[in-house]
Order: sequence, then structure tokens, then C-alpha cells
Amino acid sequence: MGNRFVIQEHTTPEGVHWDLMIEKGGVLTTFRLSQSPENACNHAIEAVRIFDHALRFLTYEGPVQKGTGKVRIVERGACRVLDENEGSMTLDLQGTLLQGHFTLTWLEADRWEFTPQPQRPG
Repeated sequence: MGNRFVIQEHTTPEGVHWDLMIEKGGVLTTFRLSQSPENACNHAIEAVRIFDHALRFLTYEGPVQKGTGKVRIVERGACRVLDENEGSMTLDLQGTLLQGHFTLTWLEADRWEFTPQPQRPG
């Protein structure tokens, strides 16, 4: 399948969010998800595009720099970018929880939406 993806649960003093990291071009293109990956299986969730991360974060768990909390991996697997343009990216994810096609759609500024795509009958 090629590339990999990971979702880290990031616990901070302000609360919890999830970082979706997609291996692409030698870095991890990263989106902060407002809800857990389990919720992404059933409905669209808000995603915020943040800075790219180094590939080492595919396996990293532990404290985050500058005392901004800790991370643990809650989902991982293989990833293939099926389609990409300026306003969207369609992915084929093969993880433990997330399996199938998902689309990241740009809304405005750094705001995106992460949406599961219905499975087509085979």
C-alpha cells in the first residue's frame, strides 16, 4: 500500500485532541482532529491543519516538548492518497479502526473536514 498513517491521542493541560499524521513526501502531513478516530468512522469531524511532523512520530509515544502534554498512539496503518488537489485529499486508510476511503476537505483558513466515504457495493 505504500505510505503509513498514525493517530496520536494528545493529552494537554487544556484537554485532549487527536493528531492524524499522513506519511507524504518524506514528512507527516498533520491534522488536529476534534474527536477520536472512532467517531470518524461514522460522521464528518473537524480537522485543523497544523505543522508537518518528522517521520519518527509514526512510532513515538511519550512526553511532548515544552511541557505541552503527552501522546500515545491510538490508531495506525497503511495509507494511500487516491486523489489530491488544492481543496481536498481522498485517502484509502487500512488501520485497526479506520478502514476504507476518507476525504479531507478544506473549509477555510486552516480548517478542514475529515469525512468517511460510503463503501460502494462490490
